[in-house]
Amino acid sequence: MVQWVYNFGAGAADGRAEMKNLLGGKGANLAEMASIGLPVPPGFTLTTEVCTRFYEDKCTYPTELKGQVAKALARVEERSGQKFGDATNPLLLSVRSGARASMPGMMDTVLNLGLNDWTVAALAKRSGDRRFAYDSYRRFVQMYSDVVLGIELSHFEKLLERAKQRRGVKQDHELVAEDLEKLVMDYKARVHVEIGMDFPEDPHEQLWGAVGAVFNSWMNQRAKTYRQLHDIPESWGTAVNVQAMVFGNMGSDCATGVAFTRNPSNGANDFYGEFLVNAQGEDVVAGIRTPQELTIKARKSHGSDLPSLEEVMPNIFRELCTMRQQLETHYKDMQDIEFTIQQNKLYMLQTRTGKRTAHAALQIAVDMANEGLISKSQALMRLKPELIDQLLHPTLDPKAKKQVIAKAASQLPPVQRQGRWSSAQTRRSAGPRTVRRCCWCGLRPAQTTSTACTRQRVS
Repeated sequence: MVQWVYNFGAGAADGRAEMKNLLGGKGANLAEMASIGLPVPPGFTLTTEVCTRFYEDKCTYPTELKGQVAKALARVEERSGQKFGDATNPLLLSVRSGARASMPGMMDTVLNLGLNDWTVAALAKRSGDRRFAYDSYRRFVQMYSDVVLGIELSHFEKLLERAKQRRGVKQDHELVAEDLEKLVMDYKARVHVEIGMDFPEDPHEQLWGAVGAVFNSWMNQRAKTYRQLHDIPESWGTAVNVQAMVFGNMGSDCATGVAFTRNPSNGANDFYGEFLVNAQGEDVVAGIRTPQELTIKARKSHGSDLPSLEEVMPNIFRELCTMRQQLETHYKDMQDIEFTIQQNKLYMLQTRTGKRTAHAALQIAVDMANEGLISKSQALMRLKPELIDQLLHPTLDPKAKKQVIAKAASQLPPVQRQGRWSSAQTRRSAGPRTVRRCCWCGLRPAQTTSTACTRQRVS
């Protein structure tokens, strides 16, 4: 029988780093980190071969997949001590893409999967924080509605703004639990208006909807364009990584961050990155809050008044520095990592070879050769001809004093993203939305502006 699902976490894994073609870059590195003893939340990977079969068989899955996923999910439940869909101690999941070549931001992700009106009450009780529970719930409803159900984000953004106006605040984190609970109800009402059906409450239905959405995102327009620009074959497909959630937004002893093990701009051997206290991963890149630096050195260099991770969580920072060293020693290259801190416990969510400038590539190769991490011949092989060409071109002095010579405002019209209009006004100008019954399942109306139905058949 073909193995379609590979497990990882709790110090063991079915796969390894060299299995990127099968597990995708993210899945292979999650397995590798688990194998070398790093704290990786338990999970499993649906292989790229599932994606290939998915498209070959007209959006249906291999016969054995459902059973293999059920066994893998039971293993995650055992390792986490939680149960998927349980109204007492619920297991929540993240569902992420993972192509063999890095395609950052091109495909879809769903977080906090498994929340519904029963599990959110259990999450609130176990965490002792209703605000955290309902904040997680409203994030999930918004993300799932966008990624899986194909509903415009603008509907939810308007409802969020309305909630802040009622409370008389400007920032999302200033909303209280009651505001967020009502916001979830408003979000669900909007879902019913848009698709004529209720938001799915069954966690297993949510899971297969999210898996299908990730596979479908392999063929969305921005992913196609990225593949064309970077010579990535369509036939490679993507893996899907399903993993137990860890929360960076559970309180002041929680955080989430991204980091490079060396400076990707100049190649200096400095820990380089940002983090946010009491936040989830998307908050770091969304620009809704000002991120904090990892180190005191970086904070002073950037003139920030916000304390660094080195200052607010010194024990976690030291642990992260140890993992930084462990990753570089193991992979023998600069790494780009994602991490989450939940109640003063550090978890690694991703590592991959970090992108860098030509100058940084040269500096890192020389330094790693001098440090004995790689040989001189390996250092030379990392300096590709196009990098040498870039180094020969004149560049601006990074230390030069900058002078503003002009300011401008964008006058571009609203654009279409992944088949959905970014402006409600432009949507109206494009005419009424056509609604029809969706493909074989008949579960929801399909919109002419959305991707294909993601509630695919599981044999």
